[in-house]
Amino acid sequence: MAAIGRNVIAPLMVLNLIMYIVVIGFASWCLNHFINGQTNHPGMYSNGATFYFLMFAILAGVVGAVSKLAGIHHIRAWRNDSLSSNASASLIAWAITALAFGIACKEIHLTSGRGWRLRVLEAFIIILTFTQLIYVLLLHAGLFSNQFGPAYRDPDYGGGAGEPKGTARV
Repeated sequence: MAAIGRNVIAPLMVLNLIMYIVVIGFASWCLNHFINGQTNHPGMYSNGATFYFLMFAILAGVVGAVSKLAGIHHIRAWRNDSLSSNASASLIAWAITALAFGIACKEIHLTSGRGWRLRVLEAFIIILTFTQLIYVLLLHAGLFSNQFGPAYRDPDYGGGAGEPKGTARV
């Protein structure tokens, strides 16, 4: 039954990793042009929300990509300790992505003449907010049910029951 969780989480994790890498690329390009003062570039039109959106987008991209490294470890190990670390890292990545989503919505509302790179970045952030939320929900489903993951109630895991092995009696 644990294969259900792996078969669902692994492709979603790979999709999110690729999307976070794309976000890093587009956000770094836009931020580079913004810092250089090239806001009159055809692909870069700025307003008051652009700088904050770019900062949160690149932060969400980096934190999200790094959280997927914990996800790769969890998919390989498929244990409770890797599940909890992956769930917490993914939750933090989703929170930062949700902040970037809010600022992207504000930027879309304020500006109509954005370039295609900025629009692609906004679209990726909006899509990532929901795919990362689904990923986090699936991970947290694994915390409570061994059908979707290793679950904390797994009796074969850990050495908490009984007397510790390898200790000397004094």
